Amino acid sequence: MLVRTYGSAVYGVDAISITVEVNVLSGKGQFIVGLPDNAVKESIQRVESAIKANGYMMPRIKVVVNLAPADIRKSGSAFDLPIAIGILAATDQLTDYEAIREFMIMGELNLDGSVQPIKGALAIALTAKRENFKGLILPAANAKEAGMVNGLTVYGASSLQEVINIMQDPCSATPVVTHAGEEFLRQQQEFEVDFKDVKDQANIKRALEIAAAGGHNAILIGPPGAGKTMLAKRLPTILPPLTLKEALETTKIHSVAGKLPENVSLIARRPFRSPHHTISDVALVGGGGYPQPGEISLAHNGVLFLDELPEFKRTVLEVMRQPMEERKVTISRAKIAIDFPASFMLIASMNPCPCGFYNHPEKECTCAPGTVQKYLNKVSGPLLDRIDLHVEVTPVPFSELTHKEHCESSADVRERVIAARAIQAKRFEKYPGIYCNSQMHSALLKEFCVLDNASINLLKTAMEKLNLSARAYDRILKVSRTIADLDHSVNIQPEHLSEAIHYRSLDRDKWG
Repeated sequence: MLVRTYGSAVYGVDAISITVEVNVLSGKGQFIVGLPDNAVKESIQRVESAIKANGYMMPRIKVVVNLAPADIRKSGSAFDLPIAIGILAATDQLTDYEAIREFMIMGELNLDGSVQPIKGALAIALTAKRENFKGLILPAANAKEAGMVNGLTVYGASSLQEVINIMQDPCSATPVVTHAGEEFLRQQQEFEVDFKDVKDQANIKRALEIAAAGGHNAILIGPPGAGKTMLAKRLPTILPPLTLKEALETTKIHSVAGKLPENVSLIARRPFRSPHHTISDVALVGGGGYPQPGEISLAHNGVLFLDELPEFKRTVLEVMRQPMEERKVTISRAKIAIDFPASFMLIASMNPCPCGFYNHPEKECTCAPGTVQKYLNKVSGPLLDRIDLHVEVTPVPFSELTHKEHCESSADVRERVIAARAIQAKRFEKYPGIYCNSQMHSALLKEFCVLDNASINLLKTAMEKLNLSARAYDRILKVSRTIADLDHSVNIQPEHLSEAIHYRSLDRDKWG
């Protein structure tokens, strides 16, 4: 008897529905067709053990399983459950065929019939709703995550027998109900770190506030121990809270990558990813034999922090240039091309030289002549061109470290950032896909970054005297527009432009 069950395959950060056809024929052997990978091919052994362990019979005649559409490669172990249910139905051990047609089923089976969690539960749930399935049956560990999708009945099961019980009598099981609203709002305000923990460094905090307000990329340059990493890790605490749409996007990416924390149904805080400098280009931007999101996609809607930037391999940094501009990365293979979202803020840090003490107010640099420029040249000009703010970090003196004066908290700074982002949201409401100043293109710069004569003369003088490159021009205008927004100024004033010019130190000849 031919039986069809329904599952889903994850591609990129989305999923497509898969029809699992099971037929029991005369002959011998067990076959899975439809471009399965090794994990899918091995599922027949797990399924047989799970079926027998729960007191059911595995047919001793020929079993053919087809995963349709057959021209799309299937990977992973999550097809165990729909294959097992299909075999039981094809041998008349499960007779509720209407329920089989109405539910999408996914899960990995252990040999004893218990169910293991899977990747991409949220993407699968969104597909089940889009395809108008009555419900979705998933491992219990993934049910809370899938329950975030409104209008879809989600059941969590911990064993094959529980799945069979749900199929025979859906009313006997309790659907998962996720109340994530209050928890989502509460977690958005909870951070383990705060700007008030950082002594002094008012100018660096100001630069990071500007970066957060306009979505600008920034690089922190300073000696070891000056607080670069400490400041960067506190940047997410001043960014605007995630919207529900952004939270769902972020959760879906982490779910597909298998990086969603245990017992978390919805990511409430902006991601902060800090990969080690030994990372490969595939791990950073995504890819592999079965394309998976990389660090830049896991940092979507959040912050990607590259500590000790010159220590990263040149090839790793160069592959990041195009995604920074397009805010997505396309992984192309012979038969498929997958887009992963990658809208992130890049925050990098570096020492000014190999010894770390170039331009230090107290310690002397021991590097040989020309070494500083050679060290800086490890970071290419095109990559620096995509970084709006170059911030020089100086060590905090002992008197400030012991000072007990109250420092401004992240919550206070975040209020100003949210107000500036609200101005930008209104400004770009007619331009889909653009929501902050850093995303402005040339036409928008001409419309929203109009300079008066005094500002034009100031910018001309700065570019000539400081030997700023032409590529710095657009970046200065974007940053000055953000500074004006923080100041609630309709027009860019000379003082806003002056502060923006100050943040282009690496564009100067003979930096330092």
